[in-house]
Amino acid sequence: MDTHEIEIRVRYNETDSMGFLHHAQYFVYFELGRTELLRARGGNYRDVEAAGLFLVVVQLECRFRKSARYDELLTLQTTLEKITPAKMHHKYRLYRAGELLAEAQSVLACVDRQGSIQRLPEDGDLPAWLARRAAAPPA
Repeated sequence: MDTHEIEIRVRYNETDSMGFLHHAQYFVYFELGRTELLRARGGNYRDVEAAGLFLVVVQLECRFRKSARYDELLTLQTTLEKITPAKMHHKYRLYRAGELLAEAQSVLACVDRQGSIQRLPEDGDLPAWLARRAAAPPA
């Protein structure tokens, strides 16, 4: 398992008319968590897509426990829990000062530009795998 944490401050435009973080924004935060986890491992989605691979969300679930409000500082913990031949499973925990606000899980499938399933590296190291693919002679 690989885990990464980021801090996110709730911005005014992310809240509803009562000042609470809008429920749809949590999913944007989870995507940010996945992006920063990959970046922390030395990669980025731009390189993945340039290689002709796309990680598409095929399942996303969230359990909301407590509300967040405008200007609160939150901590998002993103964990890459499991990799299968073509899917990545992530888990998310969103906290405010150690208090759990939401927990979620997602499954991403790896596809090519035509939407055909593609194999992922067994160890989940996308940056190293992409570098090996780029260095390999064309088939």
